[in-house]
Amino acid sequence: MVVIYHNSACGTSRNVLKIIQDAGYQPEIIEYLDEGWTRPQLLGLFAAANLTPRGALRTSKSPAKELGLLDESVSDDTILAAMLEHPVLVNRPIVCSEKGVKLCRPSEAVLDLLEKWPKGPYKKEDGELIINGMGERVKP
Repeated sequence: MVVIYHNSACGTSRNVLKIIQDAGYQPEIIEYLDEGWTRPQLLGLFAAANLTPRGALRTSKSPAKELGLLDESVSDDTILAAMLEHPVLVNRPIVCSEKGVKLCRPSEAVLDLLEKWPKGPYKKEDGELIINGMGERVKP
């Protein structure tokens, strides 16, 4: 089973979802901006992905700066509390599979979590080739 914490307005998130679907998976899609987060849910995802709240903080196109969260003195607990109040502060997409949990930025990072990949050659939304005609991952 594959689960994606998704924001359809985000190009990276759309790319990751498309890669998952084109690989033949029918992922559970969680629109976290609509559903929000729980503290145990975020702590579990961050622990599984080896992330801290600061490491998962979305710093651009989010209210992180306005909320004063970019200062290094701000604690992880403060960042986590802000993420619960403002779900957009969590960077995305986060993907869970039998192979692990990962913040999939850049989008081709999701390949590490999939047993099977889309047929190559395969390009992202912007035209960047990520799987060649031999079915091998293209390194930037």
